[in-house]
Amino acid sequence: MTASREETRDGFFARVYALVREIPPGCVWTYGEVARALGVARGARAVGWALRGLSGRRAVRVPWHRVVGQGGRISLRDGSGVAEQRARLLAEGVRFDAERVDLHHHGVGAQSRLRGGGSPARSRARRTR
Repeated sequence: MTASREETRDGFFARVYALVREIPPGCVWTYGEVARALGVARGARAVGWALRGLSGRRAVRVPWHRVVGQGGRISLRDGSGVAEQRARLLAEGVRFDAERVDLHHHGVGAQSRLRGGGSPARSRARRTR
């Protein structure tokens, strides 16, 4: 029996949400880093679609604001999404260098340096191989 496209998409979206919930406050990952951690090397856009699809209670439970574009850019969103994402990150102590998140201090590599180990996703990726 083959999974339908919708079931496959929903399964991927659920994996994205579970992983994003593991990103600690004050840290950010890029869409590409989330995709690679899930084993989908070229899945950055799909991660974006998953996060864009959040609504209602699920949007409250998943810290979507901790995922940014390549180089620390906040990706465009409908309405006030850019301002909201920036405000949420600032409230968590995330620093910006002009219009970009300071990935040196708040990105995946910074998390690893602070904890003396790998990120939760990298640990998970090693466990699932």
